[in-house]
Amino acid sequence: MLQVDSLPRVMQGMAIGAIATMFIGFSFGGWVTGGTAWKMSQQKAKDAVVAVLAPICVDNFQNSANADEKLIELNRFTLIWDRGAFVEKGGWATMPGAASPETGVARTCANMLGRLNSIERTKNMVR
Repeated sequence: MLQVDSLPRVMQGMAIGAIATMFIGFSFGGWVTGGTAWKMSQQKAKDAVVAVLAPICVDNFQNSANADEKLIELNRFTLIWDRGAFVEKGGWATMPGAASPETGVARTCANMLGRLNSIERTKNMVR
């Protein structure tokens, strides 16, 4: 079966098969390197922290003095970056014991607050 001139062809076939398998696996099969998997897990962890802390930020905002007026002021900003900066400066995104808010919490909080029409209406819906 393995004659002198067929051995190189078998080796070439194995090499081409291995390369094709890796190409298909990384391109279409969802394979990733260890470094990419680590980056993905770090991003998922950050997203989970933001998902937990943003509703607390919204609650802090809603229970602050002059919340309706602040909501009107927040809605005057058109860019999400400006809204996030407003929430961050207001201190609503900073959790107790933290020196500054987690990255993304203020922007996500501002996005959630932007969907509110009125603080009082929202509080009444919760009760």
